[in-house]
Amino acid sequence: MKIFNTLTRKKEEFVPLTPGKVGIYVCGPTVYDYIHIGNARPMIVFDTLRRYFEYKGYEVNYVSNFTDVDDKIIKRAIEDNVESSVISERFIEECKKDMKALNVKPATTHPQATKEIPDMIEMVNTLIEKKHAYEKNGTVYFRTRSFDGYGKLSHKNIDDLESGHRKESHQLKVSGEDEKEDGLDFVLWKPKKEGEPSWKSPWGDGRPGWHLECSVMSKKYIGGTIDIHAGGEDLIFPHHENEIAQSEAANGTEFAKYWMHNGFLKIDNVKMSKSLGNFFTVRDICEKYDPQVVRFFMLSAQYRSPLNFSEEMIINAKTG
Repeated sequence: MKIFNTLTRKKEEFVPLTPGKVGIYVCGPTVYDYIHIGNARPMIVFDTLRRYFEYKGYEVNYVSNFTDVDDKIIKRAIEDNVESSVISERFIEECKKDMKALNVKPATTHPQATKEIPDMIEMVNTLIEKKHAYEKNGTVYFRTRSFDGYGKLSHKNIDDLESGHRKESHQLKVSGEDEKEDGLDFVLWKPKKEGEPSWKSPWGDGRPGWHLECSVMSKKYIGGTIDIHAGGEDLIFPHHENEIAQSEAANGTEFAKYWMHNGFLKIDNVKMSKSLGNFFTVRDICEKYDPQVVRFFMLSAQYRSPLNFSEEMIINAKTG
């Protein structure tokens, strides 16, 4: 089987790290609301990939996380006047119902960020010891320039990224908000704010940065090097780029052999967004159409191509 590897931008023959076995990590949703149909595309695409591997006789370890601590979850919890864990637990259950409706098999493991905090602290400590990270007033930053391969997945040049940051970081320095050594450095651990969930750490009470979570969970449930890392193309930069940097800097091994990314989903040829009002949840769509029709529609285009969702396309999928 050949896979288009985002890292090399080439189709490559798939060779597993361990014969007969494959470890796949797919970035899952942030659970602050019902999942939208954009979230459903990677779920369906990579569920199909997994089923194909199983059909070919592979033993598949399929790991897909739930991001259950995040600014959006905290904002929703404040609006609803409940603890953020109430919001995340509720929408994890709702997400699982939607996945079941779309015939997406449960992952081998569905790790949750809040349950893996000790391992995240351990990885941050390792990065500080290896001089890849530093602490400033309770925030721990990753030294982006300390990692030679930065930009290899997104094919971005670090100096071009730097010039884009200069203007922005100058404004931050003027306001006294910027404590970074370099404008490109990103957050591994952030200090507690009033009313937010937090955990004890060597740098004070706080919570992990988003990029850190996937690095730690993929290592724990699959290994230091994984066969396939997958997700939507919107995650290539900065999320997946930062994952590579911190994982390879901490572990001293290649993070993932193959990278797979699905294309965007548009609604009537426009990017889906709440502000435009063209935002549909899986729950809404599945009330109008059979979930199997929705699944068939999602698989009707090549997975890396953009896919346009419209009433007409769904009716075509139903006929198909």
